[in-house]
Amino acid sequence: MIKTPIPAEEVRFFSGSSNQTLAAEIAGELGVPLDETHISRFSNDNLYIQLGATVRYRRVYIVQALSQPVNDHLMELLMMLDIARGAAASEVHAIIPYYSFGRSDKKDAARISITARLVADLLKTAGATHVMSMMLHSPQVHGFFSVPTDPLSARPVFKEYLERRNLRDHIVVAPDLGSAKSAARFARSLDLPITAGNKERISDTQVRISGLVGDHVRGHKQALIYDDEIATGGSIHELTRLLIEEGVEEITVVCTHGVFTRGGLERLAGLPQIYEIITTDTVYIPAEKRHPKLTVLSVAPIFADAIRHNLRHESINDLFVFGEERF
Repeated sequence: MIKTPIPAEEVRFFSGSSNQTLAAEIAGELGVPLDETHISRFSNDNLYIQLGATVRYRRVYIVQALSQPVNDHLMELLMMLDIARGAAASEVHAIIPYYSFGRSDKKDAARISITARLVADLLKTAGATHVMSMMLHSPQVHGFFSVPTDPLSARPVFKEYLERRNLRDHIVVAPDLGSAKSAARFARSLDLPITAGNKERISDTQVRISGLVGDHVRGHKQALIYDDEIATGGSIHELTRLLIEEGVEEITVVCTHGVFTRGGLERLAGLPQIYEIITTDTVYIPAEKRHPKLTVLSVAPIFADAIRHNLRHESINDLFVFGEERF
């Protein structure tokens, strides 16, 4: 398919400090410049931000992942949205590759905030007229947004990468039942069986997986663990132990958001049965922190494709996290 260029004079593309590499790649895919954003701090630690190009009556795209330091990156994003709205932008699009607050999606203890909803409200208040993200933690997070929101999927890039292999003996494994539906779509795209772990979360860093639900693992020597996000790696580590007990000899880990905190990447890469860890660039990982077992795939073409479809008033259903027409 020929990718027609978008009208560069009608759009402005900016990036916060969280993932400027991905923002530049998206802008490059669209054939538009990545305009400058000037970010500094006053002596009292308050942020100072200035957009480096006029946005008046233009469509403005602001790329900012809510990765560490999460609160600083959120504040940057809110200020940039407010700047664009106050400078008479016709549309203000928040492109959030990683929406970390999505994990706070329910009230499972007394006197806590459903922060995923709170931040969604803040984005609208700051000036966002549209939000685009990649693989929200759970389906209900989509419903927290009161502006049009596109939750995209990284399955196309995973499928393209993995189809180069012989997957005949593989089985797809979801760490828990909550992620099983998304993992099932992934498994269908590769024509593979699926199973899911019966997981109980004990704390932010500790989980217990008591067994597997679905197709039998025995008889499969290779497994693809599929998850939306890996931070400390506790769930994947526990699931790997269980799969090894079931006779699996080689494991490939696939996740959309490679957060990898508290030594999570090294913890998983240190397991000899884990052959490769595949993630995307929704969270920026500097080259010096990339383990030899880590493969990082770009989602810039997916974001660019969705932006292009929106500009042409076309459906992007096949790019959605729940889309069935294309994986």
